[in-house]
Amino acid sequence: MNAPTDLSMKTDDVLRVELEVFRREHRDLDDAIRALQQTGTADQLTLQRLKKKKLMLKDKIAQIEDRLLPDIIA
Repeated sequence: MNAPTDLSMKTDDVLRVELEVFRREHRDLDDAIRALQQTGTADQLTLQRLKKKKLMLKDKIAQIEDRLLPDIIA
């Protein structure tokens, strides 16, 4: 059975776990990109792919944070 991908179908506990996993992945990608840039061993296509994946993770993180911490209008 496939896990639901829609945020509204997931519990807050599941979202918190996913959020931590995505944050860790995002940090790891940031470290990898920085290391590749410093050593100069990566081609531009590889760097672009890593940066695109990092950006997608950032978007997922923002979506989950918005779900867990909704704006409160006071």
